[in-house]
Amino acid sequence: MKIVTIADLKQVARNKIPSDMWDFIEGAAFDEITKQRNEDKFREITLNPNFLINVSDRDLSTTILGEKIAFPIMIAPAGGKRQLHPDGELAAAKGAGSSGTLYALPTASGYSMEEVAEVATGPLWFQLYHSDDKITEYLVDKAKRSGYSAICLTVDGPTSAPKERDLRNNFKRKPELYSGNFRDRPEFMRRTDIIPPDFADWSEENYTGLTWERLDWLKSLTDLPLVIKGIRTVKDATLCAEYGADGIIVSNHGGRQIDRTLSSIETLQPIAHAVGDNIEVYFDSGIRRGSDAFMALALGARAVFVGRPTFWAMAYDGHDGVKLMLDILKAEFDRCLAYCGYRTISEISSTSINIPSHWPSQIP
Repeated sequence: MKIVTIADLKQVARNKIPSDMWDFIEGAAFDEITKQRNEDKFREITLNPNFLINVSDRDLSTTILGEKIAFPIMIAPAGGKRQLHPDGELAAAKGAGSSGTLYALPTASGYSMEEVAEVATGPLWFQLYHSDDKITEYLVDKAKRSGYSAICLTVDGPTSAPKERDLRNNFKRKPELYSGNFRDRPEFMRRTDIIPPDFADWSEENYTGLTWERLDWLKSLTDLPLVIKGIRTVKDATLCAEYGADGIIVSNHGGRQIDRTLSSIETLQPIAHAVGDNIEVYFDSGIRRGSDAFMALALGARAVFVGRPTFWAMAYDGHDGVKLMLDILKAEFDRCLAYCGYRTISEISSTSINIPSHWPSQIP
């Protein structure tokens, strides 16, 4: 089968991935309504093409916290890649670098930060789940020494959130494929609360979490920029700015943590308007086309992340599959840019698209 779209990658991957691993990747909270809403709401947005404009010389590049990337689509942090493919996070980093974009490495990586940095040719962020202070201090220091350019703190997992698909399958992680960052600290490898809280075997026994008041402590550990992932309301977005975050990712975790919420794209514009230019705004949850990325930028995002498509791409062809996935999205995004009459992504604005009148104009 010739791969032309991200949907093609998904179809091919479905036939290659074992059923329990497929359910882990595709699973979402409860009835999976929010997961589906993430994709469906993009279909309610329309583009405004403009013609008789010279768009022959287009530039898709942008900067992320001062670092240049070739186009505004990046790879989100997501654990479990090595349980899907032996190259795991190495493949994701190679694919991102080959396409000229950024990869965010998850805490629950099968390979260490150092191993990923050795093969990466593009910018790297480190995604942090905080479980206790000693582990966070260790990880943040490790990220700095390994050449990562930002700490991406995921905050939308205050309690365990195993998917019902995984519970039915009794799906378990293989600890050795999730603990690459802790090989030199065996006392940490034995902890179950350092893995993402959407696993069925995640434990809250020693989990302390962070509060707004403790973000100063986290920022004191490093001079790396702090990006907060999992923001869904204007209130939390403005607090991120007040407490000194350098960026936020508007995300509902692909619908994996809690169901019956707004889609991420519905919340993006009110959040982006609320924080203005105080912090950089990124987006994830539901990107399946380059046009989706274009629409997210029109609603205020600086760039977007993709999650599940990375797994489909890796199952198809390792790091070459990841590059193919990103190249498909880049080509689709570029076509939208040209048809809307733009030469650079800075020209994209809210007038580039139409959103339904029933969408919320304000969120708490």
